[in-house]
Amino acid sequence: MKLLLASQSPRRKELLSSLGFEFEIVAIDCEEILPDSVKTEDAAAYLSELKADAFRNLVQDEILLTADTIVAIDDRVLGKPKDESEARDMLRSLSGTTHQVYTGITIKTADKIITETDIADVTFDEITDDEITYYIQKYKPFDKAGSYGIQEWLGMAKIKKMTGSFYTIMGLPTHLVYKILKEI
Repeated sequence: MKLLLASQSPRRKELLSSLGFEFEIVAIDCEEILPDSVKTEDAAAYLSELKADAFRNLVQDEILLTADTIVAIDDRVLGKPKDESEARDMLRSLSGTTHQVYTGITIKTADKIITETDIADVTFDEITDDEITYYIQKYKPFDKAGSYGIQEWLGMAKIKKMTGSFYTIMGLPTHLVYKILKEI
């Protein structure tokens, strides 16, 4: 079977490779619009399936993997920030609070689709405006849900507690991916 990873995320590529899978990166042209009717806990799975559905028809020996990560606080979804101002606002809202990170994965073959979501809780210490400025300028978190990467400075310096998989927070619930791909 040929595994296709539909993601431009260097983190997902690194994690899937570290699991020992060989794969090819493919592009999907998909507008990621989340309808208001989708519940927060279903948003990552919805977007992951949306990407899988937008991909061409798979041939018999192909497996497609798509994923999407969202950060949510008080039932408000934080996607990727559009600019520095939005990143700053997101990080201020996460400062000193606990939020949820949902990563949905979809594994699609020619004859079936499996979608699962993993959730993790993350608690930040207070983050000062100077720390937010430093992080945004140095790490440019514009490609990350919630404006941060757990594997970067902010995650190392400010995460006080987490419940759930580190890799789910990073953007790929590796334990779920491994289990499902081994079954296929």
